[in-house]
Amino acid sequence: MGAWQPLPEELPAEVRHFVEQVRLLKDSTGLSLVALGARTAYSKSSWQRYLNGTQPPPRQAVAALCRVAGLTGADAERFGVRWELAVRVWPREPAPSRLPVGGPLPGGRDGAHDAHDGRDGHGGAGQGVDDRAGACGYEEEPTLPWWDLLDEEPPPGPRTGRLLLYAALLVLALLLVAVAGAVALG
Repeated sequence: MGAWQPLPEELPAEVRHFVEQVRLLKDSTGLSLVALGARTAYSKSSWQRYLNGTQPPPRQAVAALCRVAGLTGADAERFGVRWELAVRVWPREPAPSRLPVGGPLPGGRDGAHDAHDGRDGHGGAGQGVDDRAGACGYEEEPTLPWWDLLDEEPPPGPRTGRLLLYAALLVLALLLVAVAGAVALG
């Protein structure tokens, strides 16, 4: 608790403020990173990355920490707002260099023509990698611990009918085995 490594100098102010607030919230729980990982759906190493400012946490990780710390309502919502402000300006890793259409392909092929089918190696001209795909920011992956999903009711429908069908078939199979055993034993 409390002995955090210094945050990188190049972090924007919003990110620094967010990480410092998350650190304080984590410290207020009194839990170690291992214990925090056990109480949330995120590992110790993930929490280390989030709390050292090297990777933005998913929104669900922040919500899980708020739940563990006992924050509800407006207090928990404030962390959600801080998260939104921070991930908008969080520094991104440099993108891997992208090959131009028609450029060399891995494995030594040049992409001009594929020897097997006569088409160009990329599936058609003008199909490049869209650089805008990741430009809108981090995508949130809603991961919830399994125990949070227990409160949800299963969707009604064919699952219930299928379960009844399997139960009826099982009873029928047991009856057939019982009748066959009775006939065989006399």
